[in-house]
Amino acid sequence: MPLFRTLTLAATLIGAALAHSLPAAAQDRGPLRIEITEGVIEPLPYAVPDFVAETPAAQQYATDIARVVASDLTGTGLFREIPAGAHISRVTSFDAPIAYADWQAINAEALITGAVNVQGDRLVVKFRLFDVYSGQPLGEGLQFAATTGSWRRMAHKVADAAYSRITGEGGYFDSRVVFVAESGPKDQRAKRLAVMDYDGANVQYLTDSSTIVLAPRFSPAGDRILYTTFETGFPRIKLLNVASVQAQLLPETPGTMTFAPRFSPDGRQVVYSLEQGGNTDIWKMDLGSGQSVRLTNTPAIETAPSFSPDGSRIVFESDRSGTQQLYVMGANGGEPTRISFGQGRYGTPVWSPRGDLVAFTKQNAGRFHIGVMRTDGSEERLLTASFLDEGPTWAPNGRVLMFTRETAGAGGEPRLYSVDISGRNLKPVATAGAASDPAWSPLLP
Repeated sequence: MPLFRTLTLAATLIGAALAHSLPAAAQDRGPLRIEITEGVIEPLPYAVPDFVAETPAAQQYATDIARVVASDLTGTGLFREIPAGAHISRVTSFDAPIAYADWQAINAEALITGAVNVQGDRLVVKFRLFDVYSGQPLGEGLQFAATTGSWRRMAHKVADAAYSRITGEGGYFDSRVVFVAESGPKDQRAKRLAVMDYDGANVQYLTDSSTIVLAPRFSPAGDRILYTTFETGFPRIKLLNVASVQAQLLPETPGTMTFAPRFSPDGRQVVYSLEQGGNTDIWKMDLGSGQSVRLTNTPAIETAPSFSPDGSRIVFESDRSGTQQLYVMGANGGEPTRISFGQGRYGTPVWSPRGDLVAFTKQNAGRFHIGVMRTDGSEERLLTASFLDEGPTWAPNGRVLMFTRETAGAGGEPRLYSVDISGRNLKPVATAGAASDPAWSPLLP
């Protein structure tokens, strides 16, 4: 049962955000509230003491894992950590009774405790979550095991479990992001594919900088990546195996350029754009047979296709109406329906993993925005505004978006940012240098 007893929503918060609000739960000692007023949530106060080290080799891991858990939760903007200096109780044993009165005295509403055991290269993490004011555990304790090299993943798994139990929503911390790492001056920018943890840690480079790469996209299982390469001098689509870091070009139609690929939800097909003779349309390829079928056939430029989570529809951008707008069609083509009707131009649509929203880039009156709308085009909301914001990608739980932001001026360079779907908690993502074109993975297995 979620920890929150009541959830107060201000009338000024737009209705689409309410579908993703935190659920209410049972009462105790008066209402426990998260106030959402004009899109601002009063974060939930919680405590994460250093985890207990059950073996000498576990001491540093116990501290580091607790800090990553706290960083994950606090980084959502939904939680506020009570610092260790304010703690009255000290957790010295994983199985010791909880002194609820001590945690109530410092206004902690949730308490996360854990223990770490290290034997050789094997690491075991246990954790428990407590509702302080009801004086009881929130669900059963959990245990995760891995090698010591995967200790950050174990921390993300703990944070995901705590987040899910408190909010009633799926987590997203144990996930990765593929992106384009950039370096060098603007007029000679070197680009290579890289993959990192969602918070910027554990960066791994997947390609060198010998050729331009664009628009990487994870497969539904997270084991493959599609991207656009210019290694032949023209845009072509490559398929990369993440484990082996081996890539191959997809079958080519002679005299064409292919780009903007995305996987189908089952990972068996790829939808993409193909340019031939000055005309750009949406195509779909079966990865098993290599056979392609054309889905659109107009003089317009039609690109950036994205499947719905159930695989039945595709959203894409097209200038068939005279300006760049968003359209939805069936997965096998057919007459599309226009869904964007606001001022300005719309592009880079991507369907939410929940299936209820489409995120997009909007350009209007000299500003760029990341926005969301219902899949029928209703309830459009702009979440950001800057000199250049573009290319949103969804977290696995459909609550957070990551995108590219570039600042104005000769020294401006692209960086990755994230924002909650309510428009709150806009913040940069930690990367070592310039970065663009993020694509979020599903939760890792």
